[in-house]
Amino acid sequence: MTTETTATDTAGTQDGGPPRRDVEKARSSRTVGNLSTAVVIVVVLLWTLVPLVWMVLGSFKNSADVTSSDPKWFFAPTMDNYKHLFSGANDLTPYLVHSIIAAGVAALLSLVLGTLAGYGLSRSAMRGKHHLSFWIISTRMAPIAAVVLPLFLMFRVAGLIDTLPGLILAYMTFNLPFAIWLMSAFFADVPPSIEESALVAGCTRWQAFWYVILPLCKAGLVTTGVLCLVFAWNDYAFATVFAGPSSQTLPIAASQLVTQTGIDWGQLTAIGTIVVLPMVLAGLAVRRWLVTGLTLGAVTGE
Repeated sequence: MTTETTATDTAGTQDGGPPRRDVEKARSSRTVGNLSTAVVIVVVLLWTLVPLVWMVLGSFKNSADVTSSDPKWFFAPTMDNYKHLFSGANDLTPYLVHSIIAAGVAALLSLVLGTLAGYGLSRSAMRGKHHLSFWIISTRMAPIAAVVLPLFLMFRVAGLIDTLPGLILAYMTFNLPFAIWLMSAFFADVPPSIEESALVAGCTRWQAFWYVILPLCKAGLVTTGVLCLVFAWNDYAFATVFAGPSSQTLPIAASQLVTQTGIDWGQLTAIGTIVVLPMVLAGLAVRRWLVTGLTLGAVTGE
């Protein structure tokens, strides 16, 4: 029996391939690895999706169901929470308009300026370019508490407190460095020879940038724009300091539902759904470009 087993195990080696026992061991390890990956994915999905699903469901519950000690998965849906948000003294429309304008304009300006600056930084041959790149991204890594007071003093002197331009400028202080750093990385992945070929063919520097380089960096543009929009849309710290009655945004409106007399959980989950839903839809709409941009330059191996 031992002789037969040994012959079977070494048959693959005699034929020039791996032994059968090693093949079975590798197959078993691959199965365990796939199972572990599946378990991790399921846990991450549950951790991510269950709170969002529970928030969306809570926005359609009445006050008794949403505050019930026993979780209710089956209930009579109601739109009262959303109606109350857009009627009377709690009208959410101004906050929504402010969020759309401030986040949209800040993301657009950050993308445009970050694209131009990132292109210049990636193609520049200046000394200390890497130090300059690190300094730019270091301004993004600084704690918000470290920059709020200096910005507040400057904004107060300039008359930008409680104004949409001031809020847009505040959002750009942390979006623009991120956009410059990210777009410079995307442009650096484009071979300069492609641009040089366009210049030899008769294009100007601007034409080569607009018609050749930018189309090759579509994934980077979409990724940078979406991330800048998400950062500005979800901001609470800067909006608390620089916004006022004339420029308050949706996160500020959500915080006002938490009072000393209690919390209106129905309206709070409804406004949370309104804040989260546009960003989820935007991410799903550009998911192909977003994944390509986030994985650009990654090294994969079998």
